[in-house]
Formats: sequence, C-alpha cells, structure tokens
Amino acid sequence: MSFIFELWAFMRARKKYWLLPILIMFALFGGLIILTQGSAVAPFVYTIF
Repeated sequence: MSFIFELWAFMRARKKYWLLPILIMFALFGGLIILTQGSAVAPFVYTIF
C-alpha cells in the first residue's frame, strides 16, 4: 500500500495527473488477466475482445 501512496504523492507534487488513467487501465487489465487464469469466466472475457 505504501507504493500506491508514494506514487500518488509523486503525481501530486510533479503535477503528473495524466498518468492516472494509464495506471487505472493497467490495474484493470491486470485484474482481468488474474481473473481469467483457470476460471469459468475466461470464455466470457474472450468474447469481449
């Protein structure tokens, strides 16, 4: 959790708010990949793409 707080503090101090949507998309895709590893949800996720 401290990594997230440090990253947020960096973005606030350096005014790098444009990084936030990129990080959110990385987190969503990472969660999607973890969710589809060997689960019953995988066929439904593949139909989205």
